[in-house]
Amino acid sequence: MSEAQLAALAAAVTTIRLVTKEAQRRLAAVGIEQPALEAAWLVEHAVGLSPLLQRVKADRTLTAAECECVRTLVERRARREPLQYVLGTQEFCGRAFHVTSAVLIPRPESTLLVAEVVRRCANHPAAAIVDVGTGSGCLAVSVALSLPKARVLAIDISSEALVIARRNMVQHGCDARIDCFEGDLLAPLGDAEWRQKIDVIVSNPPYIADNEISKLQPEVGCFEPRLALAGGPDGMEVHRRLLQQAPIYLRSGGALLMEVGFGQAAAVCRAAEESGWFGAATVLQDDAGIGRVVCVEKREPQREPCMGDRRQRP
Repeated sequence: MSEAQLAALAAAVTTIRLVTKEAQRRLAAVGIEQPALEAAWLVEHAVGLSPLLQRVKADRTLTAAECECVRTLVERRARREPLQYVLGTQEFCGRAFHVTSAVLIPRPESTLLVAEVVRRCANHPAAAIVDVGTGSGCLAVSVALSLPKARVLAIDISSEALVIARRNMVQHGCDARIDCFEGDLLAPLGDAEWRQKIDVIVSNPPYIADNEISKLQPEVGCFEPRLALAGGPDGMEVHRRLLQQAPIYLRSGGALLMEVGFGQAAAVCRAAEESGWFGAATVLQDDAGIGRVVCVEKREPQREPCMGDRRQRP
């Protein structure tokens, strides 16, 4: 074998160490905050070796297919596609959930919603619970697994999101106990079957003001579904619509729990009070001290709820 052939052969030999180093360099160049950690996760996804084993087997030669897989994943992340979409998974309440760009990536603060539903239903294990805007199904699945006797309904306007939600329900073995509906907010429940029969309505609705979407970091603004982000001119359009529709379906004393954005809790509480349908609101704070979840309970009405707000979201 000639010297040139030997040189070409040496260049073609690619080890875990070399591929990982190149991945780190590429991610660092585009401003990824933890390039070494993310590079290790991407290599793990492509090769099936944990970060620890990557160090132990750093000189292992990768196949051409493995190298191409790593490079494809790294390039996706370098375009600022969220790591969760690249890897196809995100942890929530200690469980792994499949995610794609069809659904919002579950956030840790949304676990407040799960904990509050479970707390409120502790003495009513067979409660009827609705998850509005289910997305990946992380709330519906987590509630169903925590309350195995509960009846859980999951609603989303996106058929693509419901495909992901159902996949997660099957993966976690609770698909038989969750009914999925496609449609806008509470409209799929109809006017009769669930009227004043729901114990808890829980939702992580869109709460970013429309004109703020373009200012978000690219992982969010450019890749996560706008339908799950944009909440109207002030970010609270969907909250107001839920406050209008929820009394139709909640039993007396039933609760509506909604996640809100930074600085929105007071305004949402005020809207609930002004509706005339709810008692005093409670606000739950996240780990950063931000008012993150607004909880309101239906009280005996002084007027009939409006049944007309069933329009499809634009």
